[in-house]
Amino acid sequence: MTERRARRADDVSGDITRRELYFFNLYRLLESVIYLALVFSPLAVDWIRISHSQMGRVVALVYCAVAAILLITTERMRKNLSASIGLAIALDTLAASLVLFSISGGHSSIPMMLMVNVGVCALLLPFRQSLALATLAAVGVMAPPIYAYVNESAVDRSVLEATLFGLAYLAVAALCAHLGRQMRETEALAEQRGVDLLNLEQVNDLIIRRMKTGVLLVDDANHILRINESAWHLIGNPSPSERDLGQVAAELSRRLYHWRHSGRIDQNPVALAADVPEVIPRFSRMAPNDDTHILIFLDDTSLLSRRAEEMTLASLGRLSASIAHEIRNPLAAIRYSAQLLAESESMEEEDRRLVEIVNNHCTRANEVIENILQLSRRERSRPESIDVNAWALNFVEEYKQNNDLGQDHLRAITQNRQIEAMVDPQHLQQVVWNLVQNAIRYGREPGAVARVVVVARLATDKGPPLLEVVDRGPGIPAKVAAQIFDPFYTTSEYGTGLGLYLARQMCESSQATLEYVPVAGGGACFRITLSAAATLVPRGAAQTG
Repeated sequence: MTERRARRADDVSGDITRRELYFFNLYRLLESVIYLALVFSPLAVDWIRISHSQMGRVVALVYCAVAAILLITTERMRKNLSASIGLAIALDTLAASLVLFSISGGHSSIPMMLMVNVGVCALLLPFRQSLALATLAAVGVMAPPIYAYVNESAVDRSVLEATLFGLAYLAVAALCAHLGRQMRETEALAEQRGVDLLNLEQVNDLIIRRMKTGVLLVDDANHILRINESAWHLIGNPSPSERDLGQVAAELSRRLYHWRHSGRIDQNPVALAADVPEVIPRFSRMAPNDDTHILIFLDDTSLLSRRAEEMTLASLGRLSASIAHEIRNPLAAIRYSAQLLAESESMEEEDRRLVEIVNNHCTRANEVIENILQLSRRERSRPESIDVNAWALNFVEEYKQNNDLGQDHLRAITQNRQIEAMVDPQHLQQVVWNLVQNAIRYGREPGAVARVVVVARLATDKGPPLLEVVDRGPGIPAKVAAQIFDPFYTTSEYGTGLGLYLARQMCESSQATLEYVPVAGGGACFRITLSAAATLVPRGAAQTG
């Protein structure tokens, strides 16, 4: 959408330049018609004496043909604006000078018309180029009377008048160049502000679209004008063509009618469609005492319950972290004592086995403590825009450099099109690293090598970015898959049961989701659904030269 708006701004600027050139070329054609009237009209004999009629008529005819060609090729002139206008002004000056030369006694209307050409040239071109062309026009207008004065062939032609016209050309060029520069700066500033407004509008749209609270905007006829993703899901994913609130969500329409006439809001939760969470609707007018546009907010009660649960879990997490921290000191003493016992030369083999068991369980308990402490002190997510294709390729390369895979296989599959997502790269690195390690460790058939693939793709053509870790192992049974993200749940003798739980928590902190997807024909797939990155229009992108 933003790129389309930027192109629209370019088209508007291009239309302005095209219109200016068109009227400039149309004025040039009018000049040529006046030249033809001066040299061909029999009425002109009474007040104009033509001394070189043949040359005047040829020049007027050629200039008229050139003016017509320039009018037809206006679009091509925009491709090389400076050169095209410079050449056209040179032709205007030459035609005006020759027509003046062919008319005895001169005619002030020709220099007056050429002044318009000089002014338009100064508006469209840089100052130095417009000043040079104005000087050329001044010389062209002054040349015929000076030539006539030297040869005394036309004593009524005023050199002073031509000189004044030449000075006027320079003054008009300087003034119009200043005005043109101000106009271009103003236009550039307006386009820059337009881009800033487009970016701000896009940010606002993105914020509203990503809000967990459902938002609808309806008019006085209960017609839905705007709706965000959350509201669309909470009213049952209706067809985009359905915009009547009474048909889409009858209960919501009833409550809106009741609020409009009584001013009271029903606070009881209600499910607006089948298989959707219950919501509490809230209504707000866009302006006081104005029912033309009403904002409807749908508060998901499950989100409120989840937030309360998260606050409880956060408190339990801090308590668990403090307990884990207190356990570390005696655990370290136990492990150190077991290591000292293992160094005794008189220890029997059965006792050494018991010491080894103590060390193994101390190591496992320490891993649990480290995971709990990591969960409690996890840094806040810092999302940034990344290229998912490039990230997947770099991750696989880095993993291979830091781990000896042996005969196991790890590769990345990417798409030709660019995929951008908003995520914290460090959190994503930890999550995918954990998923790949689990896939290599457990995602293999007995006696076979592990084959793991990191896939970067889009859910659909316009869907969110996906990052998947896929293996061709035995897969995960349905009963186990329903609990693998629960804390402390593990099927491994030496596992802590916090790896996948931490991975999901890190994903959620970056507004991403982690889920397990069975693979047809055997295997497992852990899918990370990322948030798409919004591309802003760079400042000055919509400006034209």
